Amino acid sequence: MEVRKSVLVPFASDRMFDLIEAAEHYPEFLPWCTGTRILERSDSVVAAEIAVDYLGVRFRFTTRNPKRRPEWLAVALQSGPFRRFEGEWLLRSLAPAATKIEFSLRWEFGGGLANTLAGHVFARIANTYVDAFVVRAESTLGDAGGPCVPPAIRAGGNIVRS
Repeated sequence: MEVRKSVLVPFASDRMFDLIEAAEHYPEFLPWCTGTRILERSDSVVAAEIAVDYLGVRFRFTTRNPKRRPEWLAVALQSGPFRRFEGEWLLRSLAPAATKIEFSLRWEFGGGLANTLAGHVFARIANTYVDAFVVRAESTLGDAGGPCVPPAIRAGGNIVRS
């Protein structure tokens, strides 16, 4: 399965990157995320274990993600129930307080009924993932649509999503 999302946000790319990279805060705003543990963090990589519990489907997975702050974070499976799990976040600064974010994720679970159910659950999670980060940014990074944000991005005070 695959999901691709893009969004324009009225926040600096470095601030959005830091929010995305900080997996230790995911349980605070991703309702399906019941816990995280940072295994490694450096200027070039972040690795984390993430616990999922959504509609009674529970599993854990670990990613080791190469990164270039503030424009790119790869998503690469290290261990977990997936046969395939890879993606990336691309952040392009459009102005001091405007960023275009592109997110892509491709995944496939192993066989069996439990993994088929987990695949459907994860599809729901993946399709709301970017929106959850936008809502988190709106609540933690300040006033969306401030004076430095071009009107095309502000779109009447609303963040533009596609």
